[in-house]
Amino acid sequence: MVYKEDIEAALDGQKRVLARDFGFIKREMLEIFKPSSTHVEVISGIRRSGKSTLMRQIVKKYYEKVAYFNFEDSRVFGFEVGDFAKLDDVMGDDVEAYFFDQIQNVEGWEIFVRQLHERGEKVFVTGSNASLLSREMGTRLTGRYLSHEVFPFSYKEYLSFLGLDDSQENFNDYVVKGGFPEFLRDQNPEILQMLLKDILYRDIAVRYGIKNTHVLMGIALFLISNIGKEVSFNGIRKTFNVGSPTTVSDYLSWMEDSYLLFFLPRFSWSSKSISKNPKKVYCIDTGFAKSNSLSFTKDKGRLLENLVYLNFRKKNKKLYYFKEKKECDFVVFEGTVCRWLIQVTNELNPDNRDREVEGLVEAMEFFNMDEGYIITMNQSDQLTKENKKIIIQDFKKFFDLLN
Repeated sequence: MVYKEDIEAALDGQKRVLARDFGFIKREMLEIFKPSSTHVEVISGIRRSGKSTLMRQIVKKYYEKVAYFNFEDSRVFGFEVGDFAKLDDVMGDDVEAYFFDQIQNVEGWEIFVRQLHERGEKVFVTGSNASLLSREMGTRLTGRYLSHEVFPFSYKEYLSFLGLDDSQENFNDYVVKGGFPEFLRDQNPEILQMLLKDILYRDIAVRYGIKNTHVLMGIALFLISNIGKEVSFNGIRKTFNVGSPTTVSDYLSWMEDSYLLFFLPRFSWSSKSISKNPKKVYCIDTGFAKSNSLSFTKDKGRLLENLVYLNFRKKNKKLYYFKEKKECDFVVFEGTVCRWLIQVTNELNPDNRDREVEGLVEAMEFFNMDEGYIITMNQSDQLTKENKKIIIQDFKKFFDLLN
């Protein structure tokens, strides 16, 4: 329980913060975002990716009279579902839209949001746990909410934030540094190392009652160090001496819910095979991965592959990897149709050319496609193999054309 006067003090302090002009760059998402007239808007994403900033920008663009409340304010520690009536009273009636930050910290929050929705109020909520948000919204507000995901800076946002021009050198730096604003401002890896600890300990260990946090951290670091590679529940269980594959499955699911890691399934026409086969792991941000691992000192190819995954993930494409005799990095579907087959390498050269081309051609034959792509840092070319056209395209140009 929280006293009403503490809620008032927190609300007053947060209003002053909301009113400040921090000079934030405009997020690309704001250019295509338009509030629904009736739905609750759910904005989710990893901690420190800019959800609160986007919320402020939405307020500034669309509303004058808003009620904003951040549930991670220490002044309201212990906030319970019964305290929402006090918050509602303190916020008053002259409100165009309600904005609630990190609301998933309060068990039963969806009850209050539904009450506001049924009163005809416009509500925005943010959170850093995709599963909790979707589960609670699905229980109380089925069909009444829209979901939006926020990621760390894109390359375009990275350039704007740092005041840089587009160049190959700056793109190379972006691949290594990633898009977390605080890290880009200070260039201190400890910022991203502490973020990893916050997610594992606060968002996962505390929430799910995990006592052996040493193993949890070990698994996370192992996965971050192996982005772009296959991982299996049983393999991780043996490596870290975890009791059962189910426990490992839970750990990985909670990491994915927190937007820390993503797991890409191997393509199969059988849903049973998809669930059983190893998955490839990717990280939320390339700079985050590099700051929490020593394995990317020279291997920029895996960082570029991670970046390709994230760019398709942002576009809500259905993704797989393909593996039979050879391997193809990405199979990209639009609806039920395979749209792109893609290999990713830092540089196509005589040492890796056969491997990259043969894996792509095998996938093209499997899906009966005449065209495939090899995405690189800065090469553009075209070749033919077994009557199949292979387009070698640099990352920036490929995704510019995709947009």
